[in-house]
Amino acid sequence: MNDATYALAGKSILISSQYDEVHELCAAYRIPQCEPDFVVCIAQDDIEHERASSVRRGTYTNCSDAVLETLAVYRRIAEWMPLHDTVLFHGSAIAVDGVCYLFGAKSGTGKSTHARLWREAFGSRVQMVNDDKPLLHVAEAGTIVYGTPWDGKYHLSSNVAVPLRAICLLGRGSHNHICRIAGQDGYLELLGQTYRPADPASLAKTLELVDRIVATVPLYRLSCNMELDAARVSYTAMSAVENEK
Repeated sequence: MNDATYALAGKSILISSQYDEVHELCAAYRIPQCEPDFVVCIAQDDIEHERASSVRRGTYTNCSDAVLETLAVYRRIAEWMPLHDTVLFHGSAIAVDGVCYLFGAKSGTGKSTHARLWREAFGSRVQMVNDDKPLLHVAEAGTIVYGTPWDGKYHLSSNVAVPLRAICLLGRGSHNHICRIAGQDGYLELLGQTYRPADPASLAKTLELVDRIVATVPLYRLSCNMELDAARVSYTAMSAVENEK
């Protein structure tokens, strides 16, 4: 087994793996050996579980055991994190001027493309927090978005922690239009993009955390095309959110 310790969402996690790939993936998050908050030890059964899950979803169907192990590691972490007020969200997290905007949508809608438009529109002001699976820590003072190594096919992420200003539910349209919506109007979509643990205690905590996010983070719905103005329209509305309160 290969062992190393990493910092993810403010927690120290010891990963004990069969293959080196997960350690290569997480290299930017590695920290000196310490007493970990959590230990992930992956067995062949975990890898086979990921293979079966991938076949059912039609994703990662031809992956090696080493790649499947990276997924098994993150699944184990995502099962544990809700007990520490943190959830995994499937979306694209973009920071502009030090605050984060989070985009959620069904696969294939264009989250990564929209994130690219933000990078083109705002240049050096933009930092990609995570383009696929960031971690969201829900605290009394607000929600913090953390970068993770599990960052999508383009590998766009940063080892940072950024306050979340707004969440946007993304949809395709011929014209660019964004509006603020009530939490209950986007709740099911938001929940659908949040990892829901198999463990009952972690699942119950996840539902509580999503409720807290909906109650405290401004939620928007964006209908957009894939032109540069889509980024400007969405940023203009969401960056002014503090003035709306």
